[in-house]
Amino acid sequence: MRTLAPVSAPRTGTGYWTRLLPPLALLACVTRVPSFARPLWNPDEGYLAVQARLLAAGGRLYETVVDRKPPLVPWLYEAAFALTGAESLAAVRVLAVLAQLATAALLAALARRRWGDRSGRTAGVLYLLLSVGLNPEDAQAATFEIFILPGTAAALWCADRRRWGAAGAAVGCAFLAKQTGAAVLLPVLWLCGAHRGPLLRLAAGALLPVLAAALATDPAGFLFWTVTGSAAYASFSGSWTHVVLRALGNAAVLAVACAALPPLLRHRTPGRADLWLWLAASAAAVGTGLHFFGHYYLQLLPPLTLLATAALSTLPPARTARTLLATACCCTLFLTWGLLAPRGWLDHSRRLADAVARSTAPEDRVLVWGMHPETYWLAGRTPATRYLTAGLLTNYSGGRSGSRVGAQYAVPGAWTAFHRATTAHPPALIVDDSRGAPYAPRRLPALRRLLAARYAERETVDGAVLYVRVR
Repeated sequence: MRTLAPVSAPRTGTGYWTRLLPPLALLACVTRVPSFARPLWNPDEGYLAVQARLLAAGGRLYETVVDRKPPLVPWLYEAAFALTGAESLAAVRVLAVLAQLATAALLAALARRRWGDRSGRTAGVLYLLLSVGLNPEDAQAATFEIFILPGTAAALWCADRRRWGAAGAAVGCAFLAKQTGAAVLLPVLWLCGAHRGPLLRLAAGALLPVLAAALATDPAGFLFWTVTGSAAYASFSGSWTHVVLRALGNAAVLAVACAALPPLLRHRTPGRADLWLWLAASAAAVGTGLHFFGHYYLQLLPPLTLLATAALSTLPPARTARTLLATACCCTLFLTWGLLAPRGWLDHSRRLADAVARSTAPEDRVLVWGMHPETYWLAGRTPATRYLTAGLLTNYSGGRSGSRVGAQYAVPGAWTAFHRATTAHPPALIVDDSRGAPYAPRRLPALRRLLAARYAERETVDGAVLYVRVR
């Protein structure tokens, strides 16, 4: 296989990074300003906040609390809470800014090595301008995809420099942020083959952080919750129309942010095969499970940035300026959207959390039966079970119809663990926040019997019904 060679371009190392990093840091802060404007952006942040609080109290991931995700991001939340307290996500927002800055800097370094100093500056700025180009609930949230991106960029950066062990470790870290982060392995393998690199060293580098994380948690639980136990979620059941509309809708939103890029992507530039592979692998990651949530699309941005930068490296500087100006205008629109976006679901969660706090004592355990785990965090109450949403107990997720939602489609063993937890420590309050969804208690005999035997309806808040324990 022919060895790749970066496009030769003059580079002047003196003071390059001291001049570039401060503007990139400022731009990273500006593009993340809306993220500080509200306590939560989506339920994933709420899920992570509850997980981190439980871990800080001595809980163990995949035992005390479970999720179908690797442990890196819950650990980051836990570390942030240890520094600043669990009442605010401000420290997590700062980590997200740093993650975006690191991604931009790594892309700049990769572009500079291949196409010269000007391309390095272009890549760093272009990425940060594109990074907000989704619904604010997806772009501004400090969730899994944001923390995938530095690992994926680092993997390509290391592979481009033939540092195969480090490239593998970066792939492993991307996987530990979220499983789809491993998609970057495809272009890394391609570069390894092109440069005749040691595949064993790459594999060892990728496995080392993953094995360390498994040993730091529960190896069997880690394997189940991150790999083997996600088949039901990754398979499709539900409304095809809903899924297609969501996929096209989020793609259209991203297309607005990337409006200046299509002509550049059609431009023929040598040495981009690994970048196209990266884009294809990231697109496959977006489609995994056929859910097409907006935040999945963030993985497309680093390869899109580098492909556009490669084309601009062969065009006059004026073309680069026009591209950056057009993208900056789109970025401004998305930032304005982020500052003015409605907060309907968050207002509901706040009102519900206030009612939960009024109806229980701080030491009480509570069961919120719904898909908004942030209620626990906002109310300052401990979940009654290790399942923070109804999804793991019913296979419900966005886009599903009621055809494959129910107790029979739950994660194996979930209802046994649920019964054990609610029997040993009966929740002082059960909140039915299903509001007509397919996972409503009336469709689940076990939950319906629990409510009938021990609980009485107390009040209704925004359609959610609160039940207090009476025996």
